[in-house]
Amino acid sequence: MPNDSHRYRITVTPIEGDGQPSPGRCTIEFEHGCHDDWMRILENVQRQRGLSGDERAALVVGTKLLSGLMLDHRKDSDDLFAPLRPHMGTFIAALKTRSRDGS
Repeated sequence: MPNDSHRYRITVTPIEGDGQPSPGRCTIEFEHGCHDDWMRILENVQRQRGLSGDERAALVVGTKLLSGLMLDHRKDSDDLFAPLRPHMGTFIAALKTRSRDGS
C-alpha cells in the first residue's frame, strides 16, 4: 500500500470562454493520495521558464497523478503503464534538473 501522507481533492469544472462554469455540465471531483507534497513541488517548478502559472500547476498535478497511478500498478500482471515507464522516468529526471537549474 502506498504511503499517502498527503491527500488532495482534484476538481475539474468545464468553463465557457468567459471563464464561467458551463451550464448543464457536471464537475468531476475525486481524491488522490500521494507521498509527495505537491505544493512544495509547485514552488520548486516556479523557476521553470516557458510555462505560465496555470501550465506549471497542470504539469505538477498531471505528472503526479500519472506517476502515482504508474507506481500503484507497477506489479500488475497486465501493467498498462509498462510501455510508458522508461519515458516517464526520463521525463521526471529532466524536469527535476531543469527546475533546479532554472532553465
